[in-house]
Amino acid sequence: MIRRIRSFDRRTRIQYGLMLTFGLVCLVAAVAPVADSIRVAAVATTFGLTAGLWIAHLVQVLDGAARRAAAR
Repeated sequence: MIRRIRSFDRRTRIQYGLMLTFGLVCLVAAVAPVADSIRVAAVATTFGLTAGLWIAHLVQVLDGAARRAAAR
């Protein structure tokens, strides 16, 4: 599995790392012993960042596939 991850290009590895990081921060914020308003804001922010990174990655993958298909 490590070999497969290392085979990804640098941009993909960075995106996966950031998605994992913000996803974990989101989970930690969800159970943090802080006021509800702060918890909700932290979870919403980190979830939004995670979702935004995932969508950006999806667009990047689809764009690459479309370019490869057009080159054929």
